[in-house]
Amino acid sequence: MDTSDHYNMCSLFAQMGLPSEPEQVNSFLREHRLVDGQVIAAADFWTPAQAAFLMQAIADDSDWSELVDHLDAALRH
Repeated sequence: MDTSDHYNMCSLFAQMGLPSEPEQVNSFLREHRLVDGQVIAAADFWTPAQAAFLMQAIADDSDWSELVDHLDAALRH
């Protein structure tokens, strides 16, 4: 896992293999939503590898977990 500069949402998106320019991240957040009670990794817009990464980040309380929490919140607004 790349552990360099993972303190922003763009870096998280890059880590997951998603377009990671600020405009692309904002577009993703506008176009995708989690439903009430849905676990972030269970969303149908992730690939299996992305879902596994999200689950592992949370389970391990990894360096990425805080950003995953922020992503979760952003997908609920």
